[in-house]
Amino acid sequence: MELSQEAFEALVERALDELPEWVQERMDNVAVLVAPWPSRYQREAAKVRHRHMLLGLYEGVPLSRRGRGYNLLPPDRITLFQQPMQALARTEDELIRLIQRTVVHEIGHHFGFGEDDLGRLGI
Repeated sequence: MELSQEAFEALVERALDELPEWVQERMDNVAVLVAPWPSRYQREAAKVRHRHMLLGLYEGVPLSRRGRGYNLLPPDRITLFQQPMQALARTEDELIRLIQRTVVHEIGHHFGFGEDDLGRLGI
């Protein structure tokens, strides 16, 4: 399945809009971005060797680790990688579900959950 970046970004916006209100309210100082592929640096940070294997990445200071000294910092980033997601999805509905699941997974990292925690939660 192949979409333009604009069409993919519209699906990402839809996924974000469909998040529960309590999640949206607690997303603090975080930007959600779209990139075609993860960079080499992003793959290394996520400990992923192949660029097709990384669907999203959270980069920043999780809410659970922010102290009183956390201010005037640039936003954390959740980057969603369009090409790996499109390679996995056969239909637009599958792509929407994959985007939503990846967004929820990366927001979990923003909230301070590790990979093991997210796995136990089924995310």
